[in-house]
Amino acid sequence: MTATDIPSKPEIAPAVCGVARFVIDRAGVWWHDGRPIRRAPLVQLFATILRRDDAGFWLQTPVEREAIVVEDAPFLGLAIEVAGSGAAQELRVATNIGQTVTISRDHPLRVLVDPVSEEPRPYVVVRPGLEARLVRAAFYHLIELATVEGDQLGVWSAGQHHRIGAAT
Repeated sequence: MTATDIPSKPEIAPAVCGVARFVIDRAGVWWHDGRPIRRAPLVQLFATILRRDDAGFWLQTPVEREAIVVEDAPFLGLAIEVAGSGAAQELRVATNIGQTVTISRDHPLRVLVDPVSEEPRPYVVVRPGLEARLVRAAFYHLIELATVEGDQLGVWSAGQHHRIGAAT
């Protein structure tokens, strides 16, 4: 018997478990059954099983998944750490779940503008489908580091100029 003769184990989709009992509010606070989760290690643990697909956000284990309501982005970018300078610099975003990501092709920066207030809302991809919204102080730090390249205002990180907005 060879490895190709052994039947593969069928993929089993996780069972969906009831209605959403978890919420992540705009301030990045995780709630369960109407109460905030105050233990950071517990939030960090839940964050490791957070997923997003076309149907929404889920806490997903290999055997079950539960819908979760996310009011904006599931994570917050709390601070920017700068290594190097100019086009060679790297900008690292520290998140509220104890993770750090470098703004790069794999972790791009995007800035949405609210159509009513015209307030910018910056996000960086933490994992596929999951973003951190930069808090105001972190965004202001990015603005301090911004340069104009052509008609774009942006920041250099990981060898790329990441757009923040139009240079006017």
